[in-house]
Amino acid sequence: MRALILILIVVVVLLLIALASGFLNINQTRPAKAPEVSTTQNGVTAKGGQAPAFDVETGSVKVGTKATTVKVPALVVERPGRSQPQAVTNNAQ
Repeated sequence: MRALILILIVVVVLLLIALASGFLNINQTRPAKAPEVSTTQNGVTAKGGQAPAFDVETGSVKVGTKATTVKVPALVVERPGRSQPQAVTNNAQ
């Protein structure tokens, strides 16, 4: 349950950030209208009504590639020879 609440909080925060930064723009193009509800002896009837309409504009993120040259350091491995000192161990005698 805590994970679900945490996910909802993160989604709301991301939505607020998107709106505040201009990445997401929501405009209402058609208002909502409630239906006319009437009761009769046969039951309840509803007439009309209209759902709202929105125009949503989102920003775009472009991802691409480009060729570049990267210098990579060379790695040289030398085998131990007789002239190199031996490894020191820490053996107590």
